[in-house]
Amino acid sequence: MSENSDGGGGSQISALDDLLAGGIAGSASVIVGHPFDTIKVRLQTSSTNGSSGKTSSSATAGGFKSLFKGMSPPLATAAICNAIIFASYGHSTRLWDEFIEHKIGQQQNEEVHGTLTGAVLIEHGEHGTHEQMKSWKQQRNNNDHDSEGWITIQNNHQEPVVTENALNTNYLKVFTCGALAGTVQAFVICPVEHIKCRLQIQAAPGAKIMYKGPIDACVSIIKNHGIFRGLYRGMGVTLWRETPAFGMYFAVYDTIKDRVESLLEEKDDDHPIPSHAHAWAASALAGGISGASTWGIIYPFDVIKSRMQTSPLERHLQKGMWTVGSDIIRNHGFNHMFRGLGVTLVRAFPVNAIIFPVYEFVLMQIGSWRSS
Repeated sequence: MSENSDGGGGSQISALDDLLAGGIAGSASVIVGHPFDTIKVRLQTSSTNGSSGKTSSSATAGGFKSLFKGMSPPLATAAICNAIIFASYGHSTRLWDEFIEHKIGQQQNEEVHGTLTGAVLIEHGEHGTHEQMKSWKQQRNNNDHDSEGWITIQNNHQEPVVTENALNTNYLKVFTCGALAGTVQAFVICPVEHIKCRLQIQAAPGAKIMYKGPIDACVSIIKNHGIFRGLYRGMGVTLWRETPAFGMYFAVYDTIKDRVESLLEEKDDDHPIPSHAHAWAASALAGGISGASTWGIIYPFDVIKSRMQTSPLERHLQKGMWTVGSDIIRNHGFNHMFRGLGVTLVRAFPVNAIIFPVYEFVLMQIGSWRSS
């Protein structure tokens, strides 16, 4: 993402900028969401079918401090994971433009050259700048009666035409590239979440203490069970969760943010672009909604993953994804596949609402620092 515009003043976003902004945003989201994640994992891995009061009590047992157990692995890898997500997404969009859009032979005036990565527009050409896209989207909302389905955007060099079909193609690109980014990220997040889950459940009262910390857990698991069958336990179900989740996440985020910004835009023709406050508000709301809605759809895979990553690692005791899912439904009922969903949704909204505004803010500060 070294050649991307920040959409605000023409300054360039480097890979180092992505790493720094993504790392800070990811770290902030981990701190906000980890206590909820601990409760979620304890609820998912609990074998009791007791009352909600008893279940809630066991999930929060051990005091407030115990809710932060296992936070070191995700916090330490937050920068890496976010850098991978944004870099993979940006690279995927460039590959899409090179092989997909050129293959179908779209005309230049029908192409949307720009894809929203979080709150940052990645420009892939000379057409369709951020300002032009925002102006077109605002006009589109106010000109639904236009039977031709397109609006010409004026600029100093040429008059590209943006069509409804081009926008739909752009949303397909967002979903596909997001799914690819999720696939890449799964190879990093799987061992991290495996260690995190085991540390979280052993912090519960009465649980057997097997590991002194994340490093001890990692070394012990690899030594006794290997990398693929041990450390990467649950990789298959992690891919089932991450790949569609990030595709939906980016697509829903992009769509909602467009709609929210259209509602928040100033009506004055001299100021068609939302202020930073409006952009951040739209980004936070879109991030929260997309994060919560995505979790609601892919949550059963997360339940299975938690069970697999907290079950015995001995080879003869290991079960596959579909076997674990069938066992959960047979022994506890289908509703158990959504156990802990409530706290997950409560966690998902603030966690995802904070990522993109913080990411935007850090990039803006970097740009201000460079310009000064």
